[in-house]
Amino acid sequence: MSNTAEIARAMATTMENAAIPMYGKKLRLPDRSAIIALLKELRRLFFPAYFGDPQLMALPAENYAALLLERIETGMTAQIALALPDGEAAQAAQITESIMAELPRIQQMLLTDIEATFDGDPAAANKEEIIFAYPGLFAIFVYRIAHELYLRHVPMIPRIMSEYAHSRTGIDIHPGAQIGPWFFIDHGTGIVIGATTEIGDDCLLYQNVTLGGTGMTSGKRHPTLGNNVMVGSGAKVLGPFKVGDNARIAANSVVLREVPPNATVVGVPGRIVRLSGEKLDHIHTPDPVMLEIEALKARVEQLEAANSKQTEGE
Repeated sequence: MSNTAEIARAMATTMENAAIPMYGKKLRLPDRSAIIALLKELRRLFFPAYFGDPQLMALPAENYAALLLERIETGMTAQIALALPDGEAAQAAQITESIMAELPRIQQMLLTDIEATFDGDPAAANKEEIIFAYPGLFAIFVYRIAHELYLRHVPMIPRIMSEYAHSRTGIDIHPGAQIGPWFFIDHGTGIVIGATTEIGDDCLLYQNVTLGGTGMTSGKRHPTLGNNVMVGSGAKVLGPFKVGDNARIAANSVVLREVPPNATVVGVPGRIVRLSGEKLDHIHTPDPVMLEIEALKARVEQLEAANSKQTEGE
């Protein structure tokens, strides 16, 4: 039989001496289930024909929206107050009011995302299917709400939202990323978009894409995609550089440096195979890895020659 007293003593010591709060006063934290309920209310507001209450939709559209907006504002204010360090109700109300003013714009942006998805996915039977069933659109919807909270420095809630979408879809979008309209995520599973990523208008990401960093701990760490950029499945774009407008990153490529506009990049490490629609001659283009090897060989030869001269002089 286990020694309960000894185990309890060891665990109590950890609780009482840990660098983070572990025991004693219950922490003031937002309610995860209430935040998820808030996201569901927002979906009912944005897309009532798909997620709304049929009885409420007997009301005129404006009355329906006003009723949901009132519930959303109350719930959001309460959760923001719990998240703020001092629990300032007045500050929470101000933050909520500024986010509520952005909801019509967010709804319009989501409509562009739906259009981009329908235009870009030949398997999409109709837009209704995209709204009701596509994980990419759901992840984008949650991101666009979480981003507004993140911009206003609300602690914890943006991450609760983004991790909820991550658990539902396998798509991990940091709420700090900046993403333009007409955004299409195809399939989506395994996508990671880092905190300082910037994505322009009309961009497309396939499954298992990483827009990530390379170990930097502060400042701009992730890539910036221009407008009309496509990143193929499994590709990794790593570092704080620009991928130009209309660029194409082929599947499974690893891109570690700037990509000019209108370029197509292929391979590991990524290399440009087309520029402004013209195919480049890579048969006669030196392999960058071989160039490094040749440079190392030349350096070794220089060191050996210097060492040989020194030996002769002795």
